Amino acid sequence: MLELAAVTGEHSVESSLRSVIFVVDDDDTFRTYVVELLENAGYRTEQFASGSPALAAATAERPAAVVLDVQLPGLNGYEMCRELRDTYGDSIAVIFVSGERTEAVDRTAGLLLGADDYMVKPVDPGELIARIRRLVEPHALEASSSNGLDSLTRREHEVLDLLAKGHQQDEIARELVISPKTVGTHIQRILGKLEVRSRAQAVSVALRRR
Repeated sequence: MLELAAVTGEHSVESSLRSVIFVVDDDDTFRTYVVELLENAGYRTEQFASGSPALAAATAERPAAVVLDVQLPGLNGYEMCRELRDTYGDSIAVIFVSGERTEAVDRTAGLLLGADDYMVKPVDPGELIARIRRLVEPHALEASSSNGLDSLTRREHEVLDLLAKGHQQDEIARELVISPKTVGTHIQRILGKLEVRSRAQAVSVALRRR
């Protein structure tokens, strides 16, 4: 159906698989289409034809994002967005997608209610994936990094603090009276716990927490 390599581009499938995205739409064809797009892009999905079961499922596993139709049976999209914001704040990305509520006033209302984005059907597949990726991956990185910081040992915190101050590996070794090789081991453990790939990213996480 699609040249998915062109649609999804290069990105971390491993990172995406840790994120579940809810697709909530009573249009079976469109819902299936979005689910296929997301799963081919590496995301796990859960799909719902109405808002109430999706909201209940969010209490069992908080999604990284919700692709949400506005016109739904029972609990509508606006109401579900408000419930998600009241419960989870900004930790869940909400993307409205509508084929009926397409006027500027509708989009404004959705954004004012707390949605992160608002798209009009029919959606371009590449644009949908790009917008979801832009919203989801920072949330995932922030959440995993925050949890990783809490798991660092006292010594690992000391090493990270010195890295944040601009110290090199040899300088950290002298400061902490340990060998440069041991510092290197601590740094590798820090990168693993924070789920980042470079010292610069680790420092960025530490500075954000401060």
